[in-house]
Amino acid sequence: MAEPLRIALAGLGTVGAGVIRLIESNGALIAQRAGRPIEIVAVCARDRSKDRGVDLSRFEWEDDMTALAGRDDVDVVVELVGGSDGPALALARNALKGGKGLVTANKAMIAHHGMELAELAEGAQVPLKYEAAVAGGIPVVKGMREGAAANRIERIYGILNGTCNYILSQMEDSGRDFGEVLKEAQELGYAEADPTFDIEGIDAAHKLAILASIAFGARIDFNAVEVAGISRVLAADIAQAEALGYVIRLIGLADCETLEDGTRRLFQRVQPYLVSRDHPLATVDGPTNAVVCEGNYSGRLLFEGAGAGDGPTASAVVADLIDIARGDRSAPFSIPVGLLQSLEPAETGHRRNRTYLRFTVADRPGVLAEITAAMRDAKVSIESLIQQGRPEEGGEVFVVMVTHGGPESGVTKALELLEGSPSLTDAPLVMRLLG
Repeated sequence: MAEPLRIALAGLGTVGAGVIRLIESNGALIAQRAGRPIEIVAVCARDRSKDRGVDLSRFEWEDDMTALAGRDDVDVVVELVGGSDGPALALARNALKGGKGLVTANKAMIAHHGMELAELAEGAQVPLKYEAAVAGGIPVVKGMREGAAANRIERIYGILNGTCNYILSQMEDSGRDFGEVLKEAQELGYAEADPTFDIEGIDAAHKLAILASIAFGARIDFNAVEVAGISRVLAADIAQAEALGYVIRLIGLADCETLEDGTRRLFQRVQPYLVSRDHPLATVDGPTNAVVCEGNYSGRLLFEGAGAGDGPTASAVVADLIDIARGDRSAPFSIPVGLLQSLEPAETGHRRNRTYLRFTVADRPGVLAEITAAMRDAKVSIESLIQQGRPEEGGEVFVVMVTHGGPESGVTKALELLEGSPSLTDAPLVMRLLG
């Protein structure tokens, strides 16, 4: 059997310890499938004395994380520290510049610096792998880069954040409001003490930007992702969606349109959507991720599974290591980084959707007429309308409507007409229906 693939492991949290356990438990099987053993040589973490439930005595310890990249006895550096910049980025740069492969679970770093790191990897002719950065243990990156490689991808969308999916599905099952379920998710470890990246859609946007690059041959443009989170979704919205035959899910969606002159423009959006109960994503509940990839020959491909956790994420990390051990040096984003296109963001006004709108208004005569007049003037056709009181709020009323399919510019204009109205006591909530 060939010489071992020697790795250095930065970060010994839940996932790092999971990688050690997985290599120990399945070492013989991994060696058979990789064609060579995979051995951990050195590790690094902030606290040397912490008990992580694994034996670290066999490994060299580096107090300086970046020193891992300079070791002569290391072939691949595994970065599991996190953060888009700082020590993680310094380690990644040093590893690739030093001719070592890099495996990372760091979606923020890839979303912000993936193009730079891909250029370094290709220049040094070393691998850059990041399967664990998107959807945990689900092999969606490999599925798109390899399984769907012959296809033109028409659209990619899915549930990319397990924390949000847990919260929304618990609200659906229990009828409780967002704040109460978020607190429970934090107590169970599904949500961080500071959950902003999750609940405001930023984590999902990082993952969507990466997937869009692979799907459409585009340079990553995280700043062009239109992002809205779930913090304003109420139990009343969940109930109204259910009455209409829908569930609410935080969806990341990307597609690429080609204009008449051949120019391609990239659409990227993360937002709560109403998903029909007969859609495959409607049954995805709890802290689960699911990604739909639509190829022009393959049709709809669904990737579903655990989007986080020590076991699934460690599985994705080690799968990348097995590919490297087999000699895989393919382009990190499917095609050489120099061929990735810088695509302008797509215009959204002409996109046609049915839209869910929830207005919180003062309970007084004329308010409903004001809202419907704005819709009429903006040429928005109303499919259904429900007015519901909020006795606990003392005079506030919900006005919920679903529009017929039409251009997004119409809804935008209607909201502009209503902006500043004293009748509205809170900003409207806008959610599209996934179609």
